[in-house]
Amino acid sequence: MNRLGALDASFLYLEEPTLPMHVGSVMVFEPSAEGFDYDRFVAVVGDRIAGHSRYRQRIREVPARIDNPVWVDDAHFDIGYHVRRSAIPAPGGAADLEDFIGRIMARPLDRDRPLWEAYFVEGLEGGRFAVVTKAHQAMVDGIHAVDLAQLLIDPDAVPVDERAGEPRKAPSDVRMVTDALLGSVLNPARVVRGIGSGLRDVSQTGRDLTATAGRVASTLARVGTRPAPSSPLRTTVGAARRYVMVQTDLDDYRKIRSRLTRGRYVDDVSINDVVLATITGALRAWMQTRGLPVTATTTLRVMVPLSIVDGSGDPLTDNAMAACFIDLPIGENTPSMRLHQIAFAMRQQIESTSVEGVGATSLAGIGGFAPPTLHTLGARLGSAMSRRLFNLVITNVPGPQQSLEVEGCQLIETYPVMPLGRGQGLSIGLTSYDGKVYYGLTGDRDSMADLDVLARSIDDALAELRSAPRGRA
Repeated sequence: MNRLGALDASFLYLEEPTLPMHVGSVMVFEPSAEGFDYDRFVAVVGDRIAGHSRYRQRIREVPARIDNPVWVDDAHFDIGYHVRRSAIPAPGGAADLEDFIGRIMARPLDRDRPLWEAYFVEGLEGGRFAVVTKAHQAMVDGIHAVDLAQLLIDPDAVPVDERAGEPRKAPSDVRMVTDALLGSVLNPARVVRGIGSGLRDVSQTGRDLTATAGRVASTLARVGTRPAPSSPLRTTVGAARRYVMVQTDLDDYRKIRSRLTRGRYVDDVSINDVVLATITGALRAWMQTRGLPVTATTTLRVMVPLSIVDGSGDPLTDNAMAACFIDLPIGENTPSMRLHQIAFAMRQQIESTSVEGVGATSLAGIGGFAPPTLHTLGARLGSAMSRRLFNLVITNVPGPQQSLEVEGCQLIETYPVMPLGRGQGLSIGLTSYDGKVYYGLTGDRDSMADLDVLARSIDDALAELRSAPRGRA
């Protein structure tokens, strides 16, 4: 049977009503001259998922939970349920779209159906439309399924599942129990993992994660047992969400990198370092607007998933990501010094591992529109780590720097929507595409009522870096 592995199953066991474990994407399109409507969108989605059976499969629990759940074909698959038509009051601006995204991303996916949804959102100003997708972390593993946004943009870059076709009959309870028991005989270690339910399942899952999530064990060894510093982002996460989009120019980050680094230090500072320095300045300003103490030693620890695959054809799996832990120097008053401290910390992290991060050019050259899938893999890595080790997850995935389209409709903006972790009121994802850098900020609705202040602070922090004196490297 197509059984969920320990890591995939953990994303089901650890999910709570206030902590849905799905990842989303937002794509804004300029319609073609011929137009583009909901019916055509449904047809496009149906065509894209035809060769990918996971999008027509649902989760089924094994009786008595004696083994991990299995994927079974949904005999009553209804594409109209998953592909939905929505609208915001025309002419809808960014704030209207953000409010819509915050509402739909807060709702857990239906476990009795395939674990994904797509929304065709009309009413945007200028006649534009948006496509909002959400898919469970248990589903998009890079092997059996990639993110729907990637399938929509470049379906030819994703291998088709030759077994996809007519739905297969779901196994009976007797068959599922028999298969689970047979697997336990052939692999006795599964008995230990499968016994019990509830908290015992969660506890065992946590131990399985360390062994299953690729680079997690070595990362924990590097970080040690130091807990993350106290943080205003630590909060009890409720069921509602806020979402804010920020658009910046990629050329600004390049200019900052060349201005604030000289000589041999140029190669030691990456665009990703400039991004992290920008977020550091934004978090510093945001904390100050709240009246929180910011001293010279104030830091926030972020977990940054690092891509370690290139365009050589390696599959985008969990092993494509490694975790870097960086203490952002919130207390540092000088913008250029923040940048160099972050660059130095990133170099230390990378040099202490047996793998090396891949540059933006190589990542952007991966076949297909890979950023949505890489964001999901980054979220999976963050979910597999102990939350006490970091305050915030930041995923930054470089995308193609040429315009993309779907059925003649030009993709003009793309934003990731990252999930929140237990006790973490904020997550940040960003994607560079066609000369722009697009931030997606997800926050707990109650504790992050000023999420828009943090969003504006990103623009201010970027301007601060642009005008910062060169200083001494």
